[in-house]
Amino acid sequence: MLQLPAVLSDRGSRYAVSGGAAAGRAEVDDFLKALKRDRKFARATHNTWAVLLSDGTPIKGDDGESGAGMVILRMLERADLRDHVIVVTRWYGGTKLGGDRFRRVQDCVRAYLEARRAG
Repeated sequence: MLQLPAVLSDRGSRYAVSGGAAAGRAEVDDFLKALKRDRKFARATHNTWAVLLSDGTPIKGDDGESGAGMVILRMLERADLRDHVIVVTRWYGGTKLGGDRFRRVQDCVRAYLEARRAG
């Protein structure tokens, strides 16, 4: 599991991003369970995720952050990254971000993809 615990903050909301191999829904569920063993992540407001399976099947979960899973999925498709789940975690800071929340999700996924490439 690659984890970037403090990618950014915006108006009090804090973001982290995590990811790892997942070749199906059961592996995604196992990944999420492992992530949430850390109480910090279990208590997060949202753990939004997506995975693009090797056969092209998209699977996503918004965890209350409507539309955010699709943002992650589109970035996975552009990067052609398959069988790899990415989870963007948000701890709500008290101020609604509106459409900026999607930009923050993109920023997190971009940081994850760069860190993964760097090695």
